[in-house]
Amino acid sequence: MSKILENLFYSKMGQSLLSALGVKPPQTLQRFQGQLPWVSGKTMLAHEPSAALKQCLSDASIDWIKDDAPEADTYQAQPVNAMLFDATEINQFDDLKALKRFFANAGKVLQKSGKIVILGRTPSTIESLEGSSVAEALSGFTRSLGKELGKKGITVNLLYVAGEIDSAVTTPLNFFLSNRSSYISGQPLTLSSGQATSVWAKPLDGKVALVTGAAQGIGAAIAQVLARDGAKVIGLDIPPAKEALTATMNAIGGEALACDITSETAANDIAQCLNGRKLDILVHNAGVTRDKTLGKMPEHFWDMAININLSAPANVTHALETQDQLSQDVRVICISSISGLAGNVGQTNYSASKSGIAGYVRKQAAVWQGSGKTINAIAPGFIETQMTDQIPFMTREVGRRMNSLSQGGQPQDVAEGVALFAQPGSSCLNGQVLRVCGQSLIGA
Repeated sequence: MSKILENLFYSKMGQSLLSALGVKPPQTLQRFQGQLPWVSGKTMLAHEPSAALKQCLSDASIDWIKDDAPEADTYQAQPVNAMLFDATEINQFDDLKALKRFFANAGKVLQKSGKIVILGRTPSTIESLEGSSVAEALSGFTRSLGKELGKKGITVNLLYVAGEIDSAVTTPLNFFLSNRSSYISGQPLTLSSGQATSVWAKPLDGKVALVTGAAQGIGAAIAQVLARDGAKVIGLDIPPAKEALTATMNAIGGEALACDITSETAANDIAQCLNGRKLDILVHNAGVTRDKTLGKMPEHFWDMAININLSAPANVTHALETQDQLSQDVRVICISSISGLAGNVGQTNYSASKSGIAGYVRKQAAVWQGSGKTINAIAPGFIETQMTDQIPFMTREVGRRMNSLSQGGQPQDVAEGVALFAQPGSSCLNGQVLRVCGQSLIGA
């Protein structure tokens, strides 16, 4: 019955009826197809870029133009794919008006699935009260503009830099101006300073990656995207999923490891599979839900969620580091959840585990600061998987539309976020929790 309702809902007649009621179908998002350069078309800048920003744009082969007609409605004939505003030099309240002037016509200037990126100074690094307040104002502006433009498939994101712009900005900037970030909006990321270079065609070439929970769904998509970007992928999943895992790995030239990630021998099993190699990328994707309200929750439901979702990533990472199985510049990426960050009825165990992952990432990042190792987290929102297919249709449809883009995400969207953190050029990203949720209306 649920499938019949869904087919009717998305039929031509169903969509016509909804349009008559004022409910418009969401914009079809353009997703990354492996093209070079990552950013297609023109990127409009608010003003002449600094020498450092100009170099970043050049290194990423981003074709840019300067806005020569602020506030003018002159771009409809030649719309651009992206808009970039460097706000790292603004430090007075009156300076914020420049944002209004540049973005007032963004909905007309940008093509479908357009991208907006704002660069700002990290508020905590600014000594003046007014300057710090102005930098913080960028966050509220970004989130609000994302909600205004989301129905058009346009995303808006903010990159905070610790000091002056340097080459470390190149990889995150290239990512957020490209279709790799089509389901990420309203997100601020804080970048540290540093030097970074990237090979854009195969940025993970020669890297060894381990993805847990890789047999299907989001885990399989992560494995596929990492392989696409050049990594040699080891997929890990529980023994009952071995057949599906093997098929997934065979399709990408990867290796299958049937193993219980909560087992006391998990780290040793991984080390044996590595056979002298070291891990460059470690993705903790394996996870479970065991939902019940707290008063009715069996103890084994609680234990399973905590052990798989939280204890295993921390324990396995620690064990692999102790055994010297991690490279000196390893990239560890953990999967959190919007439901975990926001809380959800009947999911106290799941929410505790996924919120705990965010805390673990931030603390481990501080421990690794300056070592070359990084750890970050992805918090997916409503992602279309086999698991969400089991949700009743109307509940599923509400979940899809509870974000600025009015649609569910795809496993590829999560995988692209993982690939961002996995790159050698992302050493400036450490301890970050990136929401891949289309700017969900719930959560932190």
